[in-house]
Amino acid sequence: MTQIQSGHRIEPARLDEPGEVITDLVAELSASAAILGKALHPRTAANLAALVRIMNAYYSNLIEGHNTRPKDIERALAGEFDADKERRNLQLEAAAHVRVQAEVDAMAAEGRLSEPASPDFIQWLHREFYRDAPVEMLRIRGAGRELLMEPGAWRSHPDHDVAVGRHAPPSSDRVPDLMRYFAERYSFEQLGKAGRILAMAAAHHRLNYIHPFPDGNGRVSRLMSHSMAHAAGIGAHGLWSISRGLARGLESRGEYKRMMDHADTPRQGDLDGRGNLSQRALSEFVLWFLKVALDQVQFMTGLFELGTLSRRLRNFVDRSDKLKPESVNLLEEALVRGEFERGEIARITALPERTARRVLNDLTSAGLLASDTPKGAVSLRFPADALDILFPRLFPES
Repeated sequence: MTQIQSGHRIEPARLDEPGEVITDLVAELSASAAILGKALHPRTAANLAALVRIMNAYYSNLIEGHNTRPKDIERALAGEFDADKERRNLQLEAAAHVRVQAEVDAMAAEGRLSEPASPDFIQWLHREFYRDAPVEMLRIRGAGRELLMEPGAWRSHPDHDVAVGRHAPPSSDRVPDLMRYFAERYSFEQLGKAGRILAMAAAHHRLNYIHPFPDGNGRVSRLMSHSMAHAAGIGAHGLWSISRGLARGLESRGEYKRMMDHADTPRQGDLDGRGNLSQRALSEFVLWFLKVALDQVQFMTGLFELGTLSRRLRNFVDRSDKLKPESVNLLEEALVRGEFERGEIARITALPERTARRVLNDLTSAGLLASDTPKGAVSLRFPADALDILFPRLFPES
């Protein structure tokens, strides 16, 4: 009985009758995600997915009010941290987000992704995100109180019960029951593809409504949504993610906060569903969330289109005073084929062997080509220094 009463707090949990507009949007999102990256070689797509993880970490940090530049995230992933403690902690947050999302992407690619709404998976996301966090990042202060958060542990004490903006989350003693109910309502096993896409949008709000952890709920919800996109068949091999869209909105950057707050609205009379919360507000949130997702899928499709990416690679070489014109030949070869052997560089560039090796060395020094082993095949990479030219509008201008 307690679980039913607790579960009622997040009802309506799903849209059983989404309406024609949302149904059409689900179909368009599904079709657009199927197109994203289809022309790319799998190796090139995998390296672009690594860039998307940096993008997602950047925007997820930005939503939390933390501006960590892509270059700083790239440095953190290489184990290079700022001496300033505050900036170092921001780097640690971003690197943790990249690391956890990389594992989610790998799970999805290998067919071993768990139920994204299950308590075990959501606790795993939180625990892995904070795995390497220093003590000061786990210490939470507020209202004259201080507590040390345990990664992966639900809120379990009245001291954990704090308001989030105007929202007062359910008390900590209700969290375990609510999360079990959450898992039941958003289990993908019982849903078809359209139902999963709708659940992805609704679950994003309802997890934050429950606020199951003392801190880090927003980050976990965005990682959960990324996982749900994979499980719903619209993950496109990790080539898009929701955080950029949530941070930017459709028309203004304050939309995410406003729409989350709007979806907290209590039921407004007999014509507004039968749950504790507003059916109409949830429908409007789901519509907005799916529009944001579609906007991001379409944006990334244009950005990763083979022809336009090839032109931007040429543009980058043309602007560089360190790269020879023949560099384009190697970059385009890697773009189309995914990778090539070092012994092919003279043929690809139509240059003498020694000159061709210098061209390759310049490209590897610039971070545009790299290999997994010293003498292995080289593939295309996307360093932070090249992002403004290769992927305009991916990040805000510095």
